[in-house]
Amino acid sequence: MRLTAGLRFSFCALLGLLCLLLVCQASAQQLAKRLILTDGSYQLATKWEVHGQRVRYLSAERGEWEEVPNSMVDWAATEKYAKDQAAGVPPIGAVDLDKELAEEREAEEAKNPLVAPGLRLPADSGILLLDTFDNQPELVELQQSGSEISQNRKGNILRAAINPVGSAKENIELAGLHAKIQAHTTLPAIYVKLQPPDSMSNASTANAAATPEDDWKRFRIVRMQANKDKRIVGDIKVAIYGKVSQEQKLVPTTAEKLKDDWVKVTPVDPLATGEYAVVEMLGKDGINTYVWDFGVNPSAPANAMAVKPDAPAATVPPEHLPELQKQP
Repeated sequence: MRLTAGLRFSFCALLGLLCLLLVCQASAQQLAKRLILTDGSYQLATKWEVHGQRVRYLSAERGEWEEVPNSMVDWAATEKYAKDQAAGVPPIGAVDLDKELAEEREAEEAKNPLVAPGLRLPADSGILLLDTFDNQPELVELQQSGSEISQNRKGNILRAAINPVGSAKENIELAGLHAKIQAHTTLPAIYVKLQPPDSMSNASTANAAATPEDDWKRFRIVRMQANKDKRIVGDIKVAIYGKVSQEQKLVPTTAEKLKDDWVKVTPVDPLATGEYAVVEMLGKDGINTYVWDFGVNPSAPANAMAVKPDAPAATVPPEHLPELQKQP
């Protein structure tokens, strides 16, 4: 059904009037004063009148005249609020709220260790590498990768141990010659915080359940070697009498326990350019075959999705501040 020109005009006029009323009501609330009551609550009012034992006020919210007993009005608090409002002083409630929010923010930030100026570890779990790119610190998350056993015998070491033909050696390999994440500093710090075992992946949980050394010192760094189009994390040796063992080129590291269950793993000496991986030790003779790979290459391009420090607030030198003018 089409509206006639007259109906369209009436509809537009009605809509305009409604918008005008809403704007006026919003303006009235912004310009409203507080009639503060003795119980600490208040009424927003544009004006009020005292009639003996009754106070009659025009509500800024409802646009109607209402009344309260004079004895219920805290006139001292009402006058103080009016003076503070005229002087631009924020209300006490707003100050307390800002202070409370600031304290909550500081308490939340205190849970997450500060690793560089303006750069904190997140609240959730993960493995992060502290890098330096363009003279600026940044955090890069390392992704877990599943390695493979050479000769298509992935996860079949037990059979070789039961029926050995002779001593055998098989590699633990990662596809590709380079990791996606490349550190630009030769002394990267690795921050580790894993999820509880019941929320880890099935493969990682199975390997983690087998470790007798389930403590915060079990994370190490290994140097990987290139082999054709793969990287060798380590190797598995099967002795002729059936014993299975692993060997890796472990990098000397230190481990430090931080707040909120974070662990900092740092190389003792600068790392040479090459490919590395963070590994989870399973006792003394093995590693979890799910590793976190990275490389060290000072000339590599920037890492995607790197977390940079919070930008500090800009400061203006005193000599550039505008001169305050006195009121006439």
